[in-house]
Amino acid sequence: MTTDVSPAPPDKAALRKAALARRDGLAVEAREDASRRIAETILSLPEVARADVVSAYWPIRSEVDLRPLIARLRARGQAVALPQVTPDGLVFRLAAEGDALSPGGFGLSEPGPDARIVDPRVLLVPLAAFDRRGHRIGYGKGYYDRALARLDAPVPALALGIAFSAQETPRVPDGPHDRPLDAIVTEAGLIHPTGD
Repeated sequence: MTTDVSPAPPDKAALRKAALARRDGLAVEAREDASRRIAETILSLPEVARADVVSAYWPIRSEVDLRPLIARLRARGQAVALPQVTPDGLVFRLAAEGDALSPGGFGLSEPGPDARIVDPRVLLVPLAAFDRRGHRIGYGKGYYDRALARLDAPVPALALGIAFSAQETPRVPDGPHDRPLDAIVTEAGLIHPTGD
């Protein structure tokens, strides 16, 4: 006896694990080259160029390395904020050139507690996996979804997912609280979400 029941779609944990394994499998030189190409695309975006403050992140593990991009944003007069994990969720603190960073949750490097908290309008969002609809899988705690919901309250913020092409997956399971990205930047260029 056979059934026509389709297999259950992969869950977020399985998709995250597979995408992170693909990212980890990239050669160091390939990641460095891809990070440079991603930085060039980000720097060319008018929405980014107009922003007074851009939220970036300090890379962990095999993430896209935004440190050279951060230096270039600062060099053109833009302030950079980095996320900090707090009991109430993510906050974004200004991080100037030469500021000491402290170890934070999840292996993050965060600005100190005296750094000013800001509400950036442009956010470079790390992720584990993404699909062409603009949905992402983060690291499983929903910090960015909650932060974006808060930041979107007055006027929607611009959320740019940052990833290597290898992190793309056909479809990310999404729910009502998952905030889609406005675009994804990979070494292959800018991906505008297709919607559902």
